Amino acid sequence: MAEEFNSTAPEGPGDANKAVERPFRVKLRGSVLALVRLPNRRSVRAAFHQLSTSGGIIHLEKPLDEKLEVELIFHLGEDTMRGKAQMLFPMWATQGWMQPFRFVDLSAANRNILDTNLKSLLGAAGKGTRAAGA
Repeated sequence: MAEEFNSTAPEGPGDANKAVERPFRVKLRGSVLALVRLPNRRSVRAAFHQLSTSGGIIHLEKPLDEKLEVELIFHLGEDTMRGKAQMLFPMWATQGWMQPFRFVDLSAANRNILDTNLKSLLGAAGKGTRAAGA
């Protein structure tokens, strides 16, 4: 269910020797649902395909406008998370749309809670993989 990815990338053209570590991402493949609250106060249901402390990808029935700022509300573990996000360019998938987003206003406390919950998901997935392989 969950996989970890770490990568490093240069900060800019002049910083080719410096590397910035990108937040790890967890592939959730639709196992965590989200409510997307639009600026007009209407809500749209979505499922997380991938999630990190900086953003992720959600699966939607219909795409949202690029650069639209929304509020994402979702449960992860025993915690309810709320954060403002900016929608990025959507991509057509076989059954709906995959739309990346980035968090634009996620409190430090919520970022820490999200980080802890994502790491626990990775730990649970790793234990399941080792148990299945034994």
